[in-house]
Amino acid sequence: MKQVVHILAILLLTVTTVWGQDDVSFNAKVNRKKLGINERLRIDFVMNQDGDNFNPPSFSGFTVTGGPNQSVSRQWVNGKSSFSKTYSYFLAPTKRGKFTIEQAEITVNGETYKTTPVEVEVTAAVDKPGDGSNALYQASENIHLVAEISKGSPYINEAFTVVYKLYVAEQTSVSNWREIDSPKYEDFWSQSVDEKQFKVYNGEYKGEPYRYVILRRTVLYPLKSGKLNIEPLSLSVTVDVPTNKRDIFGRRLTRNANITVAAKNRTINVKPLPTDGKPDDFTGAVGDFDFEVNTNKQQLDATEAFEISVEAKGNGNLKLFDLPRPKFPGKLEVYEPENQDKVRTNLSGMSGLKRNKYTVVPQYKGKYPIPAISFSYFNPKTERYERGTSDEIVVEVLNGPVDATAATNNNTVNAGNKQQVIAADKQFQYIKSEGNLVSTKKTPFFQSSKFWAFLGGPLLLIPIAMLVRRRKENVSNDVQGNRIRKADKLARKFLSTAKKNLGNQKEFYIAMERALHNYLKAKLNIQTSDMSKDRISRLLKEKDVQEQTAIEFIGLLESCEFARYTPSSDVAMQQDYDKAVRIISTIDKQL
Repeated sequence: MKQVVHILAILLLTVTTVWGQDDVSFNAKVNRKKLGINERLRIDFVMNQDGDNFNPPSFSGFTVTGGPNQSVSRQWVNGKSSFSKTYSYFLAPTKRGKFTIEQAEITVNGETYKTTPVEVEVTAAVDKPGDGSNALYQASENIHLVAEISKGSPYINEAFTVVYKLYVAEQTSVSNWREIDSPKYEDFWSQSVDEKQFKVYNGEYKGEPYRYVILRRTVLYPLKSGKLNIEPLSLSVTVDVPTNKRDIFGRRLTRNANITVAAKNRTINVKPLPTDGKPDDFTGAVGDFDFEVNTNKQQLDATEAFEISVEAKGNGNLKLFDLPRPKFPGKLEVYEPENQDKVRTNLSGMSGLKRNKYTVVPQYKGKYPIPAISFSYFNPKTERYERGTSDEIVVEVLNGPVDATAATNNNTVNAGNKQQVIAADKQFQYIKSEGNLVSTKKTPFFQSSKFWAFLGGPLLLIPIAMLVRRRKENVSNDVQGNRIRKADKLARKFLSTAKKNLGNQKEFYIAMERALHNYLKAKLNIQTSDMSKDRISRLLKEKDVQEQTAIEFIGLLESCEFARYTPSSDVAMQQDYDKAVRIISTIDKQL
């Protein structure tokens, strides 16, 4: 009897175990869905049954800094068994954006199981990374990236600098670094001054002795007032991390590892320019400038050219404002100005010369005054608006024709004062001394050229009308040709629509995909319902299109399908548009 009971218990346990094993679960779990570029991501691939042939994803957008670490857990609770096996990875982001960790695979009892893809968002660096339990974070405690700002409260369009310094503790060894994320400076005009040669300095960080290197100096001009954020610079730094192993002398062994460090977000308070005393002609110049207006000639002959230069030189936002335009007399022919800026940017901001040079050609004899012009700017040193004013310039044209309008007005004013007027040599050159005279004798209409033209014209129009009619009939009967012409027209239309929608991701790729489909209709006589990738490839090959060109065309179609549902930049859209134009042109040549 006892043997029967034992047998039944064993059978019951076996059935329960087999029954539990029918339900296989294989999941991917992350410790966070959103993290900064200077943080670490942990992902666990957990299965409830022991499997074989574990195949991890590619981890696109990340670098594997640790793993795979394998752990197995078996438990018996109230007669029920549970099994868990986990593969763990530590990942470091390589750039900002939204990334998808693809499926991992495992084989259980001959069947393949896959995890669900996981979406993760990587943001700019955070001030306090949440990686205290990570060994690499402990090493990063001895490395700091600091952004030092020269002015915390500048005016709009007033220059200030951001200096990025990498501090390293004396007991820490750094072998290399590379930039992985740069600040965007969306509300600033910016220019970076990279260091040509790195020099190591001795200094302090929070009262402790450190060495530091100046990585970059950036000159910024704020473009609006208020509190503006300066995004952090992020670096991947290669450091020597101690391990648990020791050499024969008892010294701890180290290994190379990459950690991410970032400067903290910095906020500045930008002051608006004062409204009191603001000139009406102020165009946004901020700095300390000298203003001049010069000409290379003050006496010349008609139809000769002279130049007038308007320039502001000094220190300030020379690239961010416009110079005033002189008021020229209406009798002068003035060409568009030539820009001759000579601006250099150093740690104190922009300095140099901003110049517009006008080419002017007088047509008539006389004196032409060019009124004085002024240039207003805000000087942040004195915190008030200042003005530079030029002198009046008079240009005298010595030889040339006299302006008829001016002469008439002058004669009217001086009608009572008769004086002898001496004409210039070419004053009456517009009067022709020799003329081509034509006889005014009328010829009879009958048998004239007009008579024969009116008589024979309708007869000539009859065959032309017949040719036009036949051409229209042929075109209307050419069903296939009409369809090709219509598709080609639509392709050009949608490609033009795609160009207009650059920057609008969804509309751009919809228009691009329609353009490619209509192009195929025009060239391959294929309908949309038949547009499988294999059929398109086969038809292009039959038309002697090169295999590489066909692959690029298929790839462009796939890119359109994929990009409609994933984030894409303006640069990527422009590249896809240029690629479409190039591929269509190439296929046309090969066809």
